[in-house]
Amino acid sequence: MRNTICIEGVVGAGKTTLGELLAKEFEIEFYQEPFFNNPFLEKFYSDKKRYSLLSQLYFLDKRMDVIEESSKNRCVVDRSIYGDFLFAKMHAQNGFMSEDEFELYKNFWKKLINSRTAPKLIIFLDISVDNALKKIRERGRDYELNVEREYWEKLNETYSEFFNNYSHSPILKIDINDMDIRDNEEDRKRFFELVRKKLDEIN
Repeated sequence: MRNTICIEGVVGAGKTTLGELLAKEFEIEFYQEPFFNNPFLEKFYSDKKRYSLLSQLYFLDKRMDVIEESSKNRCVVDRSIYGDFLFAKMHAQNGFMSEDEFELYKNFWKKLINSRTAPKLIIFLDISVDNALKKIRERGRDYELNVEREYWEKLNETYSEFFNNYSHSPILKIDINDMDIRDNEEDRKRFFELVRKKLDEIN
């Protein structure tokens, strides 16, 4: 994954939109997170204990495909394998996965992580729970709208704790609470400049 830029952040941070913009600006491939094909995701939000492991294993399986494909050229990827693990870890902590289920997930995850290099760069989109929820409401996916706020707060806390201490590869943390990168040209230019500067530092 030495040529891969991973866009990270909680649900509602805008990873897909910013990943698409970045890939277009740099004229490289973009790989979107396969949430729309996950047959267990919507079921998970209504029955977390039953579908947590199945949903996360589906994502992990598709992550293997993305990593294999993205290793061939420069690209931007929507969410990293580290983000995948954070969801599974939080679900185990919340009791959505049993200890045995989480151990099974970790065994698969470790085999994948040990066989690959870390990304060239992780861009972590730092956003408040309120702003993330605003974007979740705007895009209007029914299964997300019915999720309790406590779940999103725990997710934000888990993400912030991990990526504030991340050291596996270079990381660029961007506070996007007061930025409208999608619709504001000046904010978009600023975003691109921050990424270019970071890439220049690590090249």
